[in-house]
Amino acid sequence: MGRASKGRDVAAATPAVILVRPQLGENIGMAARAMLNCGLSTLRLVAPRDGWPNEKAQRAASGADIVLEKAEVFDSVGEAVADLERVVATTARNRELAQRIVTPRQAASDMRGWIGQGDRVGILFGPERTGLENDDMVHADTALSIPLNPQFSSLNMAQAVLLVAYEWTAAGDATPPTRMADHATRPATKEELHPPRVLSQLQDNLQRAHVREAPIPQLAKNYGLLQSLLDPYVNALHVSLLRQRQRVTPESRDYLDALRRRLVKDGPDALNKRELSAVMYDADIMLRLHYDLWSGSGDGLSAWWDTAIRQYNILTREPVTALYR
Repeated sequence: MGRASKGRDVAAATPAVILVRPQLGENIGMAARAMLNCGLSTLRLVAPRDGWPNEKAQRAASGADIVLEKAEVFDSVGEAVADLERVVATTARNRELAQRIVTPRQAASDMRGWIGQGDRVGILFGPERTGLENDDMVHADTALSIPLNPQFSSLNMAQAVLLVAYEWTAAGDATPPTRMADHATRPATKEELHPPRVLSQLQDNLQRAHVREAPIPQLAKNYGLLQSLLDPYVNALHVSLLRQRQRVTPESRDYLDALRRRLVKDGPDALNKRELSAVMYDADIMLRLHYDLWSGSGDGLSAWWDTAIRQYNILTREPVTALYR
């Protein structure tokens, strides 16, 4: 990941992240970066070992300057949490304290509920070497334990901040679990879909892809074939193959041509899965099959084409626009 531009402050009410006796400026900076990634910007520091401000923290924040600029410094945990109604403390150890222990996910849900009812909330993170002490934990209402490998559950401070902060933002995120990438495209205009322009752009694309003997004259005479080029499935497959074109030797070209002829003559059952895959990933062969399909040369190709484009899952959301990039 490259260095990001400077982040902006977060306007919504969010938990305060309280780093207790942090030892390394780099960890403070990386924690600030993780916070802003997840929509948190209130940082409180309790007795940082190397003082404050810290140049190493600034460099490690990678653009999350607003978090560091607003950071407040306190001498003790008690002072850092004095104005808060709810405090969650992170710990990896079993304590001799009667406290409710929750996962980061449950803590995120609880904190959103508390903030929703007007409470101010903070999350305590302990120093890198020892974590929080019992004297720190007594300031918390709830203990947060991150379920990790019980044989090796060591995290540095910034990693712990990221895990907890992510659960906070995920608890309020409405992103669907699955979606199609849209590549920031837009629908093509009527002018862009005008047949002469489409053919001209397609010819340019084919030449850039070094496709030999492209059947553009035949395409121009067949309006039905032109419409098929604008069909989302066919066009998506066509453009994807042009972009992923693999260079082949003359020997493999002869082999692929033989496969294409068998496919046209006897249908898709004439080839095994490996042979069909070889055909699918060569732009020249797919162009010829495209022409075979729409000129009626192969009765069994239409159903195979429809199945193949789904099987190989190389469609784009708005593929018509790919012709005009």
